[in-house]
Amino acid sequence: MSIADYKQGLGDHGKDTKLNLSSIFGNVDTSGMTPTQFYGTALSLAYSIGDTDLTAAVEAEAEGKIEDNVVGAAKLAATLMAMNNVYYRFLHLSSDKQFSKMPAGLRMNGMANPGVDKADFELYSLAVSALNGCGMCIDSHVGVLLKHDISAQVIQNSIKMAAVMNAAATARRIA
Repeated sequence: MSIADYKQGLGDHGKDTKLNLSSIFGNVDTSGMTPTQFYGTALSLAYSIGDTDLTAAVEAEAEGKIEDNVVGAAKLAATLMAMNNVYYRFLHLSSDKQFSKMPAGLRMNGMANPGVDKADFELYSLAVSALNGCGMCIDSHVGVLLKHDISAQVIQNSIKMAAVMNAAATARRIA
């Protein structure tokens, strides 16, 4: 399945989402992202969203454009952010700040060596954190990305990708 095939299942209510998917996946070269950044981010989001058809479509689009280590890093970002975003969103939203003084006690060793460049992994993690709505994680990842000289355009494009892919999965689910 390709992105073009996936778009066919979005229904009339997904017209804008179809156009946005075409814009995102049709303009990889003008996104400001490297193929590793673009497809790693897209895969991280697809794994996080959990729509098997969307995942298959993104994997098909990425085939031959990235190395296997990018797929592994995308899976790692989706998995670690599934945990971290819940925990740190709780800390951020809880009015009782005693919890933020407690050690998290969560294993996150994969972040030290994710198998891709640190900035690329941070970009994947940022997009998933935006998808999951974790403000603390968003702030942390943006800070690291800016220190690595990742442009605001690349950061914005990763978030637009999260928004559009989430809308696509929603449109398909309610078709």
